[in-house]
Amino acid sequence: MRTADISLSEAAAHRLKALAKDSGPPPLLRVSVKGGGCSGFQYEFALVDAPQPDDLVVETDGARAAIDDVSVPFLKGSIVDFVDELAGAEFRIRNPNARSSCGCGVSFSI
Repeated sequence: MRTADISLSEAAAHRLKALAKDSGPPPLLRVSVKGGGCSGFQYEFALVDAPQPDDLVVETDGARAAIDDVSVPFLKGSIVDFVDELAGAEFRIRNPNARSSCGCGVSFSI
């Protein structure tokens, strides 16, 4: 397995395990970076059953996230987190490579 300085926070791991409480093993969180959004790039999240062959898989406490090989350079050094705030609950990326981001936290520029 390849390694990179990308991690899954304990809060994100806890949320993935909570999602699986009634349905079996925790789903895999697919994280990707796509062109677009108001700042140039945007994060995309999806729950999937298995990683693709070229994915980087990171794990915390039995919960896993998969990042496609094109997105890995954009996310190097990042933490995949989960926040539950008054405005809503969501997976969020703490990305040290982002020079700016939009107010929603989904779009960023490098």
